[in-house]
Amino acid sequence: MLLLKNATAVQFAPAMVKAGVDILIDGSLIKEVGTNLAQKYPQAQVKDMAGKLVMPGIVCSHNHFYSGLSRGVIANIAPSPDFISILKNLWWRMDRALDEEATYYSGLICSLEAIRSGCSAVIDHHASPSFIKGSLNTLRKGFIETGLRGMTCYEVTDRNGGNKEMALGVEENIEFAKLIDAAKVKGEEPYLVEAHIGAHAPFTVTNEGLSMMAEAVKATGRGVHIHVAEDKYDVAFSHHHYGQDIVARLDSFGLINEKTLLAHGLFLSDSDVEILNTRDGFLAHNARSNMNNNVGYNQQLTRFKNVVLGTDGIGADMFEELKFAFFKHRDAGGPLWPDSFVAQLHNGNEVLARNFGAQFGRLEAGYKADLTILDYTSPTPLVAENLPGHMAFGMNSGLVNSVVVEGRFVYEDRAFPFDIAPIYAEAAKVAQRVWKAMDAL
Repeated sequence: MLLLKNATAVQFAPAMVKAGVDILIDGSLIKEVGTNLAQKYPQAQVKDMAGKLVMPGIVCSHNHFYSGLSRGVIANIAPSPDFISILKNLWWRMDRALDEEATYYSGLICSLEAIRSGCSAVIDHHASPSFIKGSLNTLRKGFIETGLRGMTCYEVTDRNGGNKEMALGVEENIEFAKLIDAAKVKGEEPYLVEAHIGAHAPFTVTNEGLSMMAEAVKATGRGVHIHVAEDKYDVAFSHHHYGQDIVARLDSFGLINEKTLLAHGLFLSDSDVEILNTRDGFLAHNARSNMNNNVGYNQQLTRFKNVVLGTDGIGADMFEELKFAFFKHRDAGGPLWPDSFVAQLHNGNEVLARNFGAQFGRLEAGYKADLTILDYTSPTPLVAENLPGHMAFGMNSGLVNSVVVEGRFVYEDRAFPFDIAPIYAEAAKVAQRVWKAMDAL
């Protein structure tokens, strides 16, 4: 057992800030939260928090680990005046340049940086058209090696190889879900990674592809993770080719349920929003990505029942993402205050709960011991009532001291339990090879 002594316990929902708290961890779960627990559990290993903030682990609810080697990319990228040209000229060349080694290092680097930013879990959305079969298990290795919890999936698409490519993507999603199920039956530990059934976006998946995905959902019991209405083009395409709103089209194939995760959703119709809400699915809001791609702002953000926050591949710094989400909302004339965005950050724990079949997001007995620990000294009182204000205007990822996942430290006192320098050095070499390969496409 591990005892975190003298912590300042912080919880997002319901909001809580309480000093002088002891948190006892037994295995992967919180066993007890109280005071003077060292006397009650003398056999526990004790780590003094010295007043540090200890909060439920932070979740990045939509990311692209395949973008991990894109930072500062040097390649011949044509001018990209709109969203589709950005995809064609940059990202669809980047993902086609990924092989097994590049996928591995991209995922490994992103896992390390997510942890260092304070994340205990990341929900990933993967693409590597030149390396489909086995790609998700390659990413899983990075999650497990670093100790990061997560989910991943392969984005089914027809953009490179039509029906054959879609079938390969669906097969990879199914086989990965089966691998996860087999690992659970065998009792392999730790149980850190789960699966979605992924797809790129409705405008690159035909009805035949959606039918295949529907069968995958039924066969695996997993939910769908897909971009929708990130740009108006997606909406126009759906109306032109299928005569349907986007979510209505997905729903007609039985793809919208309580495990569904739709990314972006800037231009969904009122009826589409109602369908997602009725089915109790999730919308992942990615403020920085939307700004970077100049696709617009989600004016309907307040109408969605379940909103979570993601980065869409711009790292995994959720402290920064929360700030951008709030400030952009205010800049767009929105009515929400920081508490709403802290609630959205918290909602990532519900995505995990529905997929891992466990409890996340509270400092209570029986909840997963996934924790983010901060060195935060405030010049003003920190109490439950003003916690969201401190997160929006004070806290940042530079304050992350430690991260606990499944009851063990994966990042402790600002250090990993292994040397990461060789990993970064090798990743830099792989990145240059990927950039060169992009120019050959």
